[in-house]
Amino acid sequence: MQLGQGVEWALHCCTVLALVPPDNALPAARLAEYHGIPPAYLAKHLQALANEGIVESVAGRKGGYRLAKPAHAISLIDVIDAVEGSGPAFRCTEIRRRGPARGTAADYRNPCGIARVMAQAEDAWRAELSRVTIADLLQELSVSVSPVAIRKAAGWFEEVLR
Repeated sequence: MQLGQGVEWALHCCTVLALVPPDNALPAARLAEYHGIPPAYLAKHLQALANEGIVESVAGRKGGYRLAKPAHAISLIDVIDAVEGSGPAFRCTEIRRRGPARGTAADYRNPCGIARVMAQAEDAWRAELSRVTIADLLQELSVSVSPVAIRKAAGWFEEVLR
């Protein structure tokens, strides 16, 4: 399975927005600038997040986006589902019922073994991503981001949030 790049963008944006004080917001263009990604494409993903109540849009001169709920209340699967949709990754079309070896409907009473295993794998994947929140990602920053990058980010935030 391959998730679209919008998932990466959305997860990073939610993590950045979790650092924004509650009375502030970041414009979509500044979020795009921070991550070095195309503003028009990011706007589409931010809208998807807003439609699912993960972020909210704030109007006005100091407007932009902010998290709509606490970071600990937003799981990674919430963000993924907002961007990619919540449908199953694997869709069994029952091809075993086609071709020269096909049988009658009665021959296929048991579910396809491939579909069963794929569903179990997806359930496990979704369960793990449901367990991890944006707040958990924030805790990882101190070990996954260099001190130099943290200082640069802090300077950028200070400038943008003035």
